[in-house]
Amino acid sequence: MPKEGEYAVSNVFLPKKENQRKYCIEKLEHYIENHGLVVLGWREVPVDTSVIGRIASETEPYIKQIFVGKHDKKQDDFTFNLKLFTARKQAEHHINNSKLSESKRFYLPSLSTKTIIFKGLLIPEDIKLYYKDLQDPSLVTRLALVHQRFSTNTFPTWDLAQPFRYMCHNGEINTLRGNVSRTLSRQELMESDWFGDDIKRLFPIILPGKSDSAQMDMLVELLLMTGRSLPEVMMMLVPEAWEKNPNMSEAKKAFYEYNSCIMEPWDGPASIPFTDGNYIGAVLDRNGLRPSRYTVTKDGFVIMSSETGVIEIDPKNIERHGRLEPGKMFLVNMNQGRIINDEEIKEDIVSKHPYKKWLDKNLVHLKDIPAKKGPIKHKEDALEKRQIVFGYTEEDLRTIILPMAQTGKEPIGSMGSDTPIAVLSDKPQLIYNYFKQLFAQVTNPPLDGIREKLITDISLTLGSDTNIFKINEDQCRKLKIQNPVISKHDLDKIKNYTNNPDFVVTTIPILYEVGKGLNELESALVNMVKQASKAIDEGGNIIILSDRGVNSKMAPIPALLACSYVNHELYKIGKRAKVSIIIESAEPREVHHFALLFGYGASAINPYIVNEIVYNQVQDKEIENVEYLDAIINYNKAIGMGILKVMNKIGISTLNSYRGAQLFECIGLNTKVVEEYFPNTITRIQGIGLREIEKKFTIDTIRLMVKNQ
Repeated sequence: MPKEGEYAVSNVFLPKKENQRKYCIEKLEHYIENHGLVVLGWREVPVDTSVIGRIASETEPYIKQIFVGKHDKKQDDFTFNLKLFTARKQAEHHINNSKLSESKRFYLPSLSTKTIIFKGLLIPEDIKLYYKDLQDPSLVTRLALVHQRFSTNTFPTWDLAQPFRYMCHNGEINTLRGNVSRTLSRQELMESDWFGDDIKRLFPIILPGKSDSAQMDMLVELLLMTGRSLPEVMMMLVPEAWEKNPNMSEAKKAFYEYNSCIMEPWDGPASIPFTDGNYIGAVLDRNGLRPSRYTVTKDGFVIMSSETGVIEIDPKNIERHGRLEPGKMFLVNMNQGRIINDEEIKEDIVSKHPYKKWLDKNLVHLKDIPAKKGPIKHKEDALEKRQIVFGYTEEDLRTIILPMAQTGKEPIGSMGSDTPIAVLSDKPQLIYNYFKQLFAQVTNPPLDGIREKLITDISLTLGSDTNIFKINEDQCRKLKIQNPVISKHDLDKIKNYTNNPDFVVTTIPILYEVGKGLNELESALVNMVKQASKAIDEGGNIIILSDRGVNSKMAPIPALLACSYVNHELYKIGKRAKVSIIIESAEPREVHHFALLFGYGASAINPYIVNEIVYNQVQDKEIENVEYLDAIINYNKAIGMGILKVMNKIGISTLNSYRGAQLFECIGLNTKVVEEYFPNTITRIQGIGLREIEKKFTIDTIRLMVKNQ
């Protein structure tokens, strides 16, 4: 064997059938050798199958151990790890996509020069009985990472047992769907001199159908291959609450703000221990909703767990106890043999690059863009006619819009909801009413966004994403909006911001001509995506989907339908990461509407008819002692606070994480519509299709508008 650190080892889960096992071994060896590495040999892993239960036995893999060495002895450790990662990912994709009946049993828990993982569908006390290696006194380790918990959002399997390659996770990533889809969309921009053309063969970076912990671990692994350290990666993915912290250093704030332009937080209650063999540590979510306590002994041991007392320690041997605080990191440098405190870790990481200088030069704040002088006018039909088309009622005007514009707070009602589900209602219903907010799956406490204002944030950035392998000033060429519920004056600033060529804005109408025949809405949706794709090809990186211009001939496409379809279709054609979506629509007026639009991919929303209604209410003295622009600010603030409340119900702190997360179920749209226009949305009750949507939401309302002319 080569000397320590010059070779990698991994347990390998393989099919039980001999011919399939042989095929997997051949393919794994092929990809290893194809990357200039050497298969040093295989070893049978001694196991005791008598200790496992019936279900575990039915899915138990055949386990062997592989040893891989360098072909070039002078190869540095980083390059060696890149090649190990590439070979393993390619073998993984090849076998997962094969027609082997037992392809899902193929899995490498690790392929590392530092760590080896023993895990399976086992109760904790049986791990050392099943893996006979763990009973061998010659097996010595300087660290151990153990997690006695199985996945709760997927069916437990051998490969989904914890820990994973770099981390384990106690908690719940509530923003998982958005995190995964946005990571996959960033693949289209990934380039690396280290990987070259091989990088495309690594996709998808995150495999579908895995647990939240497993999928997060896959992203951790990729970010390590960009040259970032493990503590830095964890700071990116689970940042502390930096946005409103007056006591945080400017350098650290700059690091977090810079990285918020690259990666949204993986948000939810989470304690995440991690190790790469050089470091072992843990990070706690910004809310501190999972316990993590540690003990340091006088004879040089560090024990961290969700509770104290997991290992019996003589009280005389205890040097100190402590607990991990919200957003903080606990870290042991195994090579230096010391605990590094949170401030030291982070000050070292945040000083690597001039993040503050990059932000000052490149990040544009919407509030700093000068507004155009004079009124903003559009040639449109009378407000009353357009209100008919978009289904406004006296209740919308008096009990929703007016109180928010007057007070800046969401109105509160004392009655429960007796509204029938939309598909059974005799009254016209907006498409938003066919969706309900989901709630967390397990033990997930809601947040109090009022008392815990410090940890919440609704700011978003506009502009194109860039290659995450690069760490430079290009990553923060973004337009930042503190409250992405914007006025028509804010939207006008974005449209006409010509001082910076980094932002190219394109407006796409979400209208279609009625009365030309069947399937007009379907054709209009397809054409809308073509226009969006063309705009991106021509350099556009901000797209405004606008339903302005409604009249007796031009009907609006429901804004949520348009937003979701553009969002998902751009994912499919590999262009989503290059553009931000703004919704300019008359439809949204209450918090649920905005939450849905953000949940399906919007980055800013202008409810322009609400702006006009508020103007009239101020002119008619229905809104008292408040100027028009202040009333608009009040309304936008109230919606922002309402969105915060919706996010907090499911334990999410930042809108950047909530955006695109699709935390809704659909009730009353048929499966065909959901699969085509709202992919990855849960639907348990069938209902109307696209033709009924077209008739209910557009044609009938246009006829009503004509009737009232």
